[in-house]
Amino acid sequence: MIVRVMSRYIICPVAYARIEADTIVCAASAHELPEYGVQVGLTNYTAAHCTGLLVACRRLHRFVDKICEGQVEVTGDEYNVDSIDGQPGAFTCYLDAGLARTTTGNKVFGVLKGTVDGGLSIPHSTKRFPGYDSESQEFDAEVRRKHITGQNVADYMPYLVEEGADAHKKQFSQDVKNNVTPDMEEMCEKAHAATRENPVSEKKPKKEVKKRWNRPKMCLAQKKIL
Repeated sequence: MIVRVMSRYIICPVAYARIEADTIVCAASAHELPEYGVQVGLTNYTAAHCTGLLVACRRLHRFVDKICEGQVEVTGDEYNVDSIDGQPGAFTCYLDAGLARTTTGNKVFGVLKGTVDGGLSIPHSTKRFPGYDSESQEFDAEVRRKHITGQNVADYMPYLVEEGADAHKKQFSQDVKNNVTPDMEEMCEKAHAATRENPVSEKKPKKEVKKRWNRPKMCLAQKKIL
C-alpha cells in the first residue's frame, strides 16, 4: 500500500511489483471524498483515515466482497484483521511511506488505520499513532478517536474564534464557505457509512478531443504580423 501526502490531497494506491512494471490493484484519493460527504480538510488526519477506508472497501468489494467488514464503529482502540476459518485469508499488504518522516501522529499512519478498519491486514503497532506516550509507553485510544472523527479540529475552532474572527476566517475559509459546523463527528460517521455502502468509483465519460497535427492555415494579414 503506497501512501503519498500532497499539498492539496492524499493518494493511496495498492500495488504489487512485477518484472515488467508495477501493477495497481486499486487506488483511492482524497479528492473523491466530497462525493461521500467530506467537503473540506482533504489533507488532515480525518481525510487520511477516510481515504484509507475507501481504498480498503474498494479492494474488498472487488475481490472478496463482504468477507471482512473490519471495524465499523470508530473507537480508536487497536484493531487487527484476522482470517476467518473456511473463508479466504485476509488480504495482507505493507505500508510504503516513501520519503515521509514516520513520526508519531503522521497522516501516513492515519491512512494505515483507515485501511485496517476497512478490512485489510497491515502489520503495525500503536507507537506511531496519536495518543501514544513514548515516556510512559502507554496508548490513549480516545486521542486517536478524536483525530479520526475530526474532534481535534473542532476543539481548535472555538479557540481560534476567541483569538479573532479574521484568524478564524483565514484558517477555516472553506469550512465557512461550505457551512461546516464544529461538530464534525456526525459528518465523519455519514462519510464512513457511505463509503462502506458504495466504495466503487463511477467512471466519467471521456471528452472527445480532436487532435490536429498540422498548423491551421493563416491569412495574408496574419502572416505579415509574424
